[in-house]
Amino acid sequence: MWLQTSCELKFDITFPTPFILMLRARSGAQQWVSREEYRIEPNVPVFEFSDAYGNLCQRLVAPPGPFCIATRTDVKTSDEMDRGFGAPFIEIQNLPDAVLHYLLPSRFCESDRFGDMATEITAGCYLGYDQVAAIEAWVRNNIRYEPATSAVPASAAEINQRGAGVCRDLAHLGIALCRSLSIPARMVVGYLHELYPMDLHAWFEAYVGGRWYTFDPTQPELRGGYVTIGYGRDAADVAIYNQFGPPVIPIVQHVEVQRLARPD
Repeated sequence: MWLQTSCELKFDITFPTPFILMLRARSGAQQWVSREEYRIEPNVPVFEFSDAYGNLCQRLVAPPGPFCIATRTDVKTSDEMDRGFGAPFIEIQNLPDAVLHYLLPSRFCESDRFGDMATEITAGCYLGYDQVAAIEAWVRNNIRYEPATSAVPASAAEINQRGAGVCRDLAHLGIALCRSLSIPARMVVGYLHELYPMDLHAWFEAYVGGRWYTFDPTQPELRGGYVTIGYGRDAADVAIYNQFGPPVIPIVQHVEVQRLARPD
């Protein structure tokens, strides 16, 4: 399907404020970016780089006063997301080098604390994809998805104790459970068509059967319409913006995802 994504952020800046942004989608295995707009007002110098995970990031210094960042992207994405029941667990010694750091505990995914819990959740499952599917279902059924209830990322351990969270929180728990079973897992941030309420979204991927598969415990079933902006170990790696200095909160954050009438 063809989708048009847009994101607008407006700030009221008091002091010159350095930003690192992550707002550009990139073409990849399941999406193709055909057109994009990136508008910054007032116009300031912007320097782009790829971070350690290959995400497209932009550096700038916002001047005092009203400051707006707006993006719009036309992208072709999958009508359906691949499922891989039966895809096998990959032994550590056979994993690609680039995947290995997705096995380790990280700031918000304390995978070294979830071994017994993950083993219990996946008891009787075929090793690999089926284990991750069982984790996805357990998080969906046991942790309440409460959109727009937290502005501060919480760790997997906190969310497991709290029993509720936003999309990134449920992804953190899913990632920690996977890594505790030596299954590489990573955070993904982007857009989802027909997400309600509409906002930027987070989910996770796991590496089994020689490739990455998508999992989303916030949705009743996996469907098409995902557009990826960035990958990372957890939310600390995939913030759509980081600002440095006195805290700055957007006075406007508006996100839209619309389906385009274009031939596939």
